[in-house]
Amino acid sequence: MKHYLFILFYLFCNLFIYGFKGGFWVYVFCFIWFSAVVIWASFDIRLGYFVNSITHKRTKKKEIALTFDDGPTEFTQVVLDLLHEHQLKATFFCIGKQVEKYPEIFRRIISEGHTIGNHTYSHSKSTGFLSAAAMTEEIKHCDAAMVRTGNIKTPLYRPPFGVTNPNIAKAIKRTGKKSIGWNVRSLDTVTEHAPAIYRRIVKRIRPGSIVLLHDTSEKTTLVLKDLLLFLKDKKYNTYTIDSLIKPEYHD
Repeated sequence: MKHYLFILFYLFCNLFIYGFKGGFWVYVFCFIWFSAVVIWASFDIRLGYFVNSITHKRTKKKEIALTFDDGPTEFTQVVLDLLHEHQLKATFFCIGKQVEKYPEIFRRIISEGHTIGNHTYSHSKSTGFLSAAAMTEEIKHCDAAMVRTGNIKTPLYRPPFGVTNPNIAKAIKRTGKKSIGWNVRSLDTVTEHAPAIYRRIVKRIRPGSIVLLHDTSEKTTLVLKDLLLFLKDKKYNTYTIDSLIKPEYHD
C-alpha cells in the first residue's frame, strides 16, 4: 500500500482538474485533499508510507503479540505479575526517562524474559515536528539509558503516537532501528471503561495480531487480566516482536 494511495490520488486530481478545466477552487480542493492524505499517512503507521513498519505476523497459528508502551511505571509490576501467572511473554516499548525513574522494574522486565523496545527518551508531544537530528538524539538517548540501566540494546523502535514522517524515517535509518507498529489498537489511553477496551481488543484479534496497550494505568491491568483469560480459553499463545526480526541483544 506504500505508494498506491498517492498514485491513485495523483491520477484522480489530474482527472478532476482536467474535467473542471483547472479552476482556482479545483486547485484549492486538491491541495486540501492532498494535505489530508499526507496527515493520514503520517498518523496511520499501518499504511507504511514514510516508514516500513512491522504491524503483524503472517501466520495461521493462534498467537498474538502483546506490546506495552510508555513504561515502566508502577503499573508495570502488575502487568508482569499477570504475565508470569499465565507464563506468557510480551514486548515492552520503554521511554528512556521512565527507565531512569524505575530502574528496578526495567531490570525485572529483562530478567523475566520479556522483549525490550525503544520508545524514545522523552516521548515528546512534538514528535511529529522534530528535526531528523532531534529525533535521532531522542532514540540514541533512550538507547543510552537502557544500556546504563539494564546493559541491553535493542533494534526495535516504536514511534510515539505511531507518527511517521520523513524526519522520523531518517532517524530510524541513522540509528539502525526497525519500526514496529500494530494492527490492534486498544485505545486504552483515551477510553475510560475497561470493559469497552476489552471488547474492542477481542473483537479485532486474529492469528498474528500485534496488540497495542500501555502499562500506565490500573484500567489496563484490569483489561489485561480478562484478556489473558480470553487467550487461555481460545487457546491463543503469545510471541514477542524480536522473534520476527531475530535481533541481537548486547548484554
